[in-house]
Amino acid sequence: MSQSQRIAVIGAGPMGLMVALELVRRGHQADIFEHDDRIGGMSASFDFDGLPLERYYHFICKTDYPLFELLRELGLGDRLKWVDTRMGYYFDGKLHPWGTPQALLRFPGLDLISKLRYAALVMKTKNIDDWRALDQVNVIDWLKQGMGEKAYQVLWKSLFELKFHEYTNQISAAWLGTRIKRIGLSRRSLFQEQLGYLQGGSAVLLEAMEKEIRARGGQIFLRAPVQQVLADNGRTSGVMVNGERHEYDQVVSTVPIQYIPRLVPDLPADFRARIDAIKNIAVACVVLKLKQPITGNFWVNINDRSIEIPGVIEYSNLNPLGCSVLYAPFYMPQTHPKYRQDDAVLIDEVMGYLGKLNPDFRPDWVLARHCSRYEFAQTVCPPGFFDMLPPMRTPLDGLWMADTAYYYPEDRSICESVKIGRQLAEAVHAAA
Repeated sequence: MSQSQRIAVIGAGPMGLMVALELVRRGHQADIFEHDDRIGGMSASFDFDGLPLERYYHFICKTDYPLFELLRELGLGDRLKWVDTRMGYYFDGKLHPWGTPQALLRFPGLDLISKLRYAALVMKTKNIDDWRALDQVNVIDWLKQGMGEKAYQVLWKSLFELKFHEYTNQISAAWLGTRIKRIGLSRRSLFQEQLGYLQGGSAVLLEAMEKEIRARGGQIFLRAPVQQVLADNGRTSGVMVNGERHEYDQVVSTVPIQYIPRLVPDLPADFRARIDAIKNIAVACVVLKLKQPITGNFWVNINDRSIEIPGVIEYSNLNPLGCSVLYAPFYMPQTHPKYRQDDAVLIDEVMGYLGKLNPDFRPDWVLARHCSRYEFAQTVCPPGFFDMLPPMRTPLDGLWMADTAYYYPEDRSICESVKIGRQLAEAVHAAA
């Protein structure tokens, strides 16, 4: 039978909060150590010209069942709002409707056979439950086989190249398939996409989780970076934070696993090598506050040689904020020259693109501007990624780890943070 233990959780993002919440509910003392000055990780908010806004955009789909369960537990079910949303595709110098059968049939970039093959692949993908087979398949091969060379060139090629760069040919079909399915099933009908948001933003959920953790005796330490995971005779004994030792029975890391070899220098070489084999794409995400929307879409995918971002997300077309807010992400490896450019340069580049999406756009539409950066925004998931992932239970007894790579093949979302956080907490509890 599990005994009550003292457990340290590294990272106060949604996954770390979920781990701690589950552990304190099971009678453990769970304390979170976070290097930032706020909880939330990639879901954290900042003051954007007087508007509380998340650093990176989030949306909810109809199949996000683990999130729905948590919202019910915390009494937040009424904060979940559903909105009919639209999608656009900017192709060959023109913005086209996208995301419905009518839009597909009217789209000028594909012939009828390509359109039918595209629709057939989407319908087939929506019915896949076991992703093991597609985990072994290269996504480009899968797309070309399923919808043809023409559809791949028009719809996907630039999106992959602008997101994965030199890793474009190293992505599994399962990684994309789950995204197609998640969005494909988030519809009110065949003809209408419907997405959700939390009234008050992700902060409403994060703050409710924090409140219960503290009410049950857990602690959350901000500006408290873990410098080392302590060990004694092959077992975790605690953490070193700001030069001070904190004794714990087990340690759970929910920060990017790339930090683990530095935090635990005595890990076996083969385990360190498995961590080092996991690659990531960084993001520099431009956020603009505007006088009015650029389009009526929630998101716009882009395939145009003159635009070097894969798309824009007009978050205020999902969540009414009282103003227009647009996110424009630059995905790239940290080694990419553009990642070293000043924020102002990237912001100006995005503003230069907006006139293409809407010829009426003028620079004086922009009321405020910002750029958020994160080094581990997107895991590179090649074929066979299921077997590449190191186990959550590390060779150091009492040390566990997971990050967004463990959502695979599912998309990055708060829902997956909740799901993996529960799984991780269950494993830690069982080992207590």
